[in-house]
Amino acid sequence: MAGKRDTTMLISTLVMAALALLLLALGYHKGQAQHLAGTKLALSMMVQVFPLLFFALLAAGMVQALIPQELISRWIGAEAGVRGILLGTVAGAMAPGGPYVSLPIAAGLMRSGAGAGTMVAFLTGWSLWALSRLPMEIGVLGWRLTLIRIASTFFFPPIAGLIAHLLFGRMMR
Repeated sequence: MAGKRDTTMLISTLVMAALALLLLALGYHKGQAQHLAGTKLALSMMVQVFPLLFFALLAAGMVQALIPQELISRWIGAEAGVRGILLGTVAGAMAPGGPYVSLPIAAGLMRSGAGAGTMVAFLTGWSLWALSRLPMEIGVLGWRLTLIRIASTFFFPPIAGLIAHLLFGRMMR
């Protein structure tokens, strides 16, 4: 399984590199130093994002190293069933930060034996429920729309986790 992940990561990296180089060449050929402006913006974003990405990857690695695989299997592995899916849903809702934090943690948990259903519930809970986003959402959209959105999406994370568990749980092993 690790070989397939490595190949997927390599392909994704090559596609992103090709896109970046194409855009860089396009900016250069436009002739207004846009390639330099774009590169400066990219470096600025890298300086801002790198510390967060580094610590998120460190946390994901430490999860894999510190939490025994038997414990992960029992609580959030495919064997955990609905309990794991509900745990994944709640953990996803409480996960801080954006994709730079949550995706490496999910990847680390998957490598340590977490079930597909649990990780789908985690990621769906993170994207739909995100408790850390609620204060801003309430402030910008108001209580009413926020409550409507929460009520409308309330059952999706566990349902998505259950579907993934039933359809793909055995494929992840």
